[in-house]
Amino acid sequence: MSLPTPPPPQVLPIEAQWCLNAPSSATGNAPCIELEVARTMRQQMWGLMGRPPLAPLRGMWFPYDQPQVLKFWMHHTPSPLDMLFIRGQRVIAIEAGATPCPRLPCRSYGPDEAADGVVELAAGEASRLGIQVGSPAVIRPFKPLPPAARPAAPTRD
Repeated sequence: MSLPTPPPPQVLPIEAQWCLNAPSSATGNAPCIELEVARTMRQQMWGLMGRPPLAPLRGMWFPYDQPQVLKFWMHHTPSPLDMLFIRGQRVIAIEAGATPCPRLPCRSYGPDEAADGVVELAAGEASRLGIQVGSPAVIRPFKPLPPAARPAAPTRD
């Protein structure tokens, strides 16, 4: 089974921010991560496919209305990523350095427990910022997420 060649990489607007509570060892202050928001099912399915490596303090947020088991993959995603699975404004699992997958079959990443969001960062960024399982994950959208635009969980990336 093979997916069609993906469209040009999507770059979504920065529409949310995750400000960390504690200073990072790298910066000495409490940094904020700027987040693109994958709101629609299509945006979530394409995720970071074809994108060059993310800059420090940049990521993509995949919000979901209801907690559910989420599995992501790295098909056509050229750079390793850290995937942070979130529920109730806490990090519940981290897949550090998820490996790119140029062709199927691809491994799926994610815990077997329900999450209500995922944040993808460049590989190593979670560790650099001191984010770990149990860390607070208070993500503030710049504008409300309309319930109709928040899809059920697809398998993506």
